[in-house]
Amino acid sequence: MGLADLGRIDDVIHGRMRLGIMVYLADVDAADFTELKTVLEATQGNLSVHLKKLEEAGYVAIDKSFVNNKPLTRVSITHAGRKAFGAYLEAIGALIGGRDA
Repeated sequence: MGLADLGRIDDVIHGRMRLGIMVYLADVDAADFTELKTVLEATQGNLSVHLKKLEEAGYVAIDKSFVNNKPLTRVSITHAGRKAFGAYLEAIGALIGGRDA
């Protein structure tokens, strides 16, 4: 396959922060904003921007609510997000070692 696989790399996922979000959510299904911010060592603004991009692509769902009068933002990976992430991993695998893929 080789360089032709570059076109299969999803630019929405490929950024370092967005990739980190997708890797984490693929493992846990859902996380709150503070948890993601801590795990990814991100600023609130930076994480918000990247989550918005993933949400616009339909890869994550964001649910805002209040718990004990405090805002709670939960982020979960969608079916489309899980499918796109699988395709992303497949394309990366083909680039790295997939000469026979």
